[in-house]
Amino acid sequence: MGAAQLNPHISGMRCIRCGRLHPVADYFEGCPHCLAAGFVASVAPAYERFPTRADPLRPEESLAYPGGPFLGEGRTPLIELSRLAREIGVQRLSAKYEGANPTGSHKDRMSALVVQRAREAGATTVAAASSGNAGVSLAAYAAHAGLKCVVVTTPKMNANWRRAVEMHGAELVATATSEERWQLVARKARSGEWYPATNYLTPPVGSNPFGVDGYRAIAIELHIQMEGDPATDILVPTSRGDVLWGVAKGFHDLRQAGLLTRLPKIHAVEPFPRLTRVVAGADLRDTFRGTSALVSVGGLTVTFQALQALEMTGGSAVTVEEHDVQDDQRRLACAGLFLELSSAAALTGLKRLMAQKVIASDANAVLVATSHGYKEEAYYEQPINTVSVD
Repeated sequence: MGAAQLNPHISGMRCIRCGRLHPVADYFEGCPHCLAAGFVASVAPAYERFPTRADPLRPEESLAYPGGPFLGEGRTPLIELSRLAREIGVQRLSAKYEGANPTGSHKDRMSALVVQRAREAGATTVAAASSGNAGVSLAAYAAHAGLKCVVVTTPKMNANWRRAVEMHGAELVATATSEERWQLVARKARSGEWYPATNYLTPPVGSNPFGVDGYRAIAIELHIQMEGDPATDILVPTSRGDVLWGVAKGFHDLRQAGLLTRLPKIHAVEPFPRLTRVVAGADLRDTFRGTSALVSVGGLTVTFQALQALEMTGGSAVTVEEHDVQDDQRRLACAGLFLELSSAAALTGLKRLMAQKVIASDANAVLVATSHGYKEEAYYEQPINTVSVD
């Protein structure tokens, strides 16, 4: 990996809530002004210029640290799901298959930028509070960049994810609870020992803003891949809204540059009511209790960036039931896409929003398939059937 160089068109870091422009720097705890006022909000790189109609549109060149890919991340396939579209009664259905990224998830887009920013900032150790995709991805990209990596997890970490993290040479540290992971990362980040990739605040601010910027490329790639037949609705499995915000911001930038006239609606799919309750009037800073097997989109909190992504695009938040997602995971696998359970929730969310008449039958819908399912642990009660070869 060559020397990191910030995109020359970035003029600063702009708060997505109050609009203040801050100097280019690391704002792990979001906008300082909003934080002091008791309302945590992310900042995002502010671009003075975006490609116009006269410029070639290259997704990786439009990011905070252009010049990628570094391990092959990005430019993931858009897979047509015609049979599923007919089954559920929607005009067109596709999946943006992020499982094609090097470590099997969308997190590689974030990790690629985080390690570049960390190197430019002079950091030697990157860190993530993660029990899954984010930790594996950061470990891989840190190894490629020659950085140390610490993944703070819990004792219940999936053995497949654990092995991958350790194979990449990262250090695993377990805390008794998920909340204690954030406390440890916060202490180490504030002391300057670790450069954090993930959030550590409660209420949360979202992940490293340079890393989140990487998700804008999903929108740019979709714009290129769907030229002439643009998406109307995009379904995103959501926890704290990093991908949701990145995709919404990417489409917003395309419209600001005059490259499209209408934004697709970006919808958040969640395993129990969090963002749906905030949309209905609950305080964004509350804690929302719930449990689910959809571990990659778990968590009890909501971010401002998630709410703004919905408001920016006119999207909705929808809650799905675990047993319905399990059925849809099988349905997607039978269509050729074996997705992680949390990722399969995008299809369930689409069906539910269609039932609610939020998404019309003439929609051109895209599922953001965030991760493949091969890393999930499986438990079998029955042995495989054996046959005689006599």
